[in-house]
Amino acid sequence: MALFDGYLRDPAAIYRRSFAIIRREADLARFSGLMEQVAVRVIHACGMPEIAGDLAFSPSAAEAGRMALAAGKSILVDARMVAHGIIRDRLPAGNAILCGLDQAGVAEQAERLGTTKSAAGVALWGEQLDGAVVAFGNAPTALFQLLEMIEAGAPRPSVVLGFPVGFVGASESKEALIASGLPHICLRGRRGGSAMAAAAVNALMGGDDR
Repeated sequence: MALFDGYLRDPAAIYRRSFAIIRREADLARFSGLMEQVAVRVIHACGMPEIAGDLAFSPSAAEAGRMALAAGKSILVDARMVAHGIIRDRLPAGNAILCGLDQAGVAEQAERLGTTKSAAGVALWGEQLDGAVVAFGNAPTALFQLLEMIEAGAPRPSVVLGFPVGFVGASESKEALIASGLPHICLRGRRGGSAMAAAAVNALMGGDDR
C-alpha cells in the first residue's frame, strides 16, 4: 500500500489546491467578480484550463442569475444529469429544479413536433421560463427550441447557461444564443456537458468552493 501513501485526503485542502492550480494555469484576465468564480468552477468541472478562452458571456449575466436565485426563481434544465449536479443544500431560496424531460406528455410532444424529447420538454416550460435560470448541458435541440420560443414571444429567463455538447448542432446552438441578446454564459464550440452546466449553476449560488 506504500504506493498510495501521501496523497491529499482532506476535502477542503483538495478544493483549495484545485482552485489555486486553475487560477495559476488558466488565463482569467478578462473575467472579474462573480463571472471569474463561474469560469473557475466550470474549468474545475472538466479539468481543462484551456477552455477559459472559449467561455462567452454577456455583461452582468452572472449577477442576473444570482439575483434570480436569491429571489427564489426556478432552475430549468434539459437533462437529469444537470439537475443531479446542482448542490441542493446551497440553494439560496429552496429553488425548484425542473427537468424538461420529467414533464407529462414529453414523448407525445416530441412526436407531434418531430423533435427530440429534450426539445419537447423545453416546449412545455411555458410560463415557467419567466425570470428562471435555464441551464443546458446536453441537447443542442433544446437550446434551439428555447431560442425559437423566445423569438415567438415566450417569457424571458434571467440567464441562459449554454453548455450543450456534441458534434451536431452544439457549436451552432451556442452561437445562436450569443447572437440572441439573451443574458447568457456559454462555452463556444463542441465541448460542454452536464457537469459544466451544473457547475455554472452552483457558482451562481455562491458559498464555499465545492
